Amino acid sequence: MLAKFPFTDLTASKRRPAIVVSKEGTKDDVIVAFITSVLPEKLSDTDFLFSPDHADFATSGLTRPSLIKADKLATLNRSILTGELGGLSTEIMKQVDERLKTALGLN
Repeated sequence: MLAKFPFTDLTASKRRPAIVVSKEGTKDDVIVAFITSVLPEKLSDTDFLFSPDHADFATSGLTRPSLIKADKLATLNRSILTGELGGLSTEIMKQVDERLKTALGLN
């Protein structure tokens, strides 16, 4: 999914890939996790590295190795979601869920 992701100081926003991590439903707002192609030297325990060599990468719509940042979340109105990139498998979502639990102190 593509979303106008706000900067943390709310001065602006940037159209970025994001993944909906909240329960899908009829609500107007969803919780999304930030996706970035800027890879740090060392990953945190809340980062999920998704690379082109993964079997599910082609269906994601991403074009380069990317991090799903489970510690960088935002609640956005669905109207801010500007497009769909692709999808993630149940296997990937389970791994993202584990990192979300870590980020939220639920482990």
